[in-house]
Formats: sequence, C-alpha cells, structure tokens
Amino acid sequence: MADRRLQVFHTVARLLSFTKAAETLHMTQPAVTFQVRQLEEYFNTRLFDRTHNRISLTEAGEVVYGFADKIFELYAEMENAVREMTGEISGSLTIGASTTIAEYMLPALLGDFRNQYPEVTIHLKVSNTEGIVSMVENNTIDLGVVEAPVGNKNLVVDKCRDDQLVAIVPPNHELASRKTVKMEELLQYPFICREEGSGTREVITNYICQTDECKQSMQIAMELGSPEAVKGAVEAGMGISVVSNATIQKELRLGTLVAIQLDPPLERPFSFVHQKQKFRVRVMEELLEFARAYCHEHQGDNT
Repeated sequence: MADRRLQVFHTVARLLSFTKAAETLHMTQPAVTFQVRQLEEYFNTRLFDRTHNRISLTEAGEVVYGFADKIFELYAEMENAVREMTGEISGSLTIGASTTIAEYMLPALLGDFRNQYPEVTIHLKVSNTEGIVSMVENNTIDLGVVEAPVGNKNLVVDKCRDDQLVAIVPPNHELASRKTVKMEELLQYPFICREEGSGTREVITNYICQTDECKQSMQIAMELGSPEAVKGAVEAGMGISVVSNATIQKELRLGTLVAIQLDPPLERPFSFVHQKQKFRVRVMEELLEFARAYCHEHQGDNT
C-alpha cells in the first residue's frame, strides 16, 4: 500500500545492497535501481553514495530512512487494526528454513496453513542454520526455522519441538544389530557429516566432544550439503553418520538403513527465530500461532 519507491529504498537502505534488496523483493536489480533513482529525482538529491561496489546512505538518505521506518511501522499498526476488525488474513511472507526442516517438516505445516489461509502467499528460502540466522539478522526473511541453538540474544527464539538424532549404518554393518551405541564407538569408523554451518553438524560436534583434540580424532570421510546426500553415502557403505530420525523413515521402511539409538540420547530443538518488531503484520502473527499449535500437535511424530 505504501509508495513502492519508498518500499524499495527502505529495503536497499536496510540491507545496504541493491543485489540483496532485489532478492528480498523478488525484483530484478535494474528494477530496484530504477525505483531508487525515481525517489532521488523526486527529492532532487542523492540518497546513496556509491563507491567501490559499496553503498552508504547520504545525510538526506539517513533522514528519508528514519521517516520510512516510522511510516512502515504505522502502516503495520494500521493494517493490524483494520484486519483485526474484518478478520481478514492475507499478505505475503518470506520464510527461511534449514535444510532438514525445509525437506521434512515445513511442507506439511505450510500446506495445512495454505489450506486454511488461501489468500496468503509464502516464499521459502533454504539454507543451513547459519545462513538462516544471518537472513533473519539482515531482515531478508520474516521468519526463520532452524535446527540448532541461536546465539544472537537480540533475536526472538521460539522452540517448536524436539528432534531426536540417531546413528545410521548400512544393514550389513557390524553395528547394525546393536540397539544403542556410544559416540566414542562411532568415532572408530569413517564419519559422513554435513557441511560447516549446518545445525546438524554443530549439534553433533558439540555432543561428541568439547575439545579440539577430540574433534580432530573424528575420521571425517565426507562433508555433504544435504540429508539426502548423507544418507546416500551411508547406504553406499562409505561411512556411518548421525542424522535426524525424521529424515530416515522411508529408508527404515525399505530396509536400506538401520537406525541405532545413541547412548546417551541426543535431542535438539527445532525453533522459530525472528526479529523483535513492535508491530508485525497480522499474517505473521497468525502464522506463528498456527505453527506453534501445529508443532504442539505433532510433537511426538517422526516427521
């Protein structure tokens, strides 16, 4: 509803990047540049300094950015007030999710939400936990869903549910008949792990050991970028791994992998993470409430 030029300017000013703003707004970079230039022509002054592929706000840009912040906060407050009266839930949200959650938890949750609120458009970005937290910090996404603890105390972290991690081996592996296994026993075998920045890898590394010497003793055979790749490598006999129990239900049914409980057990939280905004659009509040209820209802599920 607000002036499109001001919306585009505000996003560029917040991210200090035309490229990131274009991605966030689902626009081309030339379109973003055009909108900003139109606003600069309207005010008859430059709003950004552009030097060495970096941008910064001019003094006039700082003034416009400050007022734009207040304008959009008032817009959000107004929309919330009116939609509270009419009961209308509509709009657009951008959600970011770490790989495991995006592949195994979110499709069902977002499908149910879309059935209940067909007027809401949701865009989904997938990255590892580190990437998702960074997107929330930069306001590139409205809501993140991650699979590891979040260190930034300035963000709101809302636990959704607990996720159990288990060891996986091929059916012919010498550990396949075991009901439980200790992590020090797993360290004797080549280990298939996720890439640096993955929430799964961070949780497993912290579980295995707290010292650098212990971490160096891990026989990392491969670092892979998705749960599917990790499972495929273990099925091929290239090593063992530790993964979310939610990711292996199909393989357990087919008998291509064997899951072994860890001793002691290893759990981690799936959490929502977002900025501390004074006013959020109603659709954001509705999604959070819906997601909390969904997580509570499916707390004991494997998927």
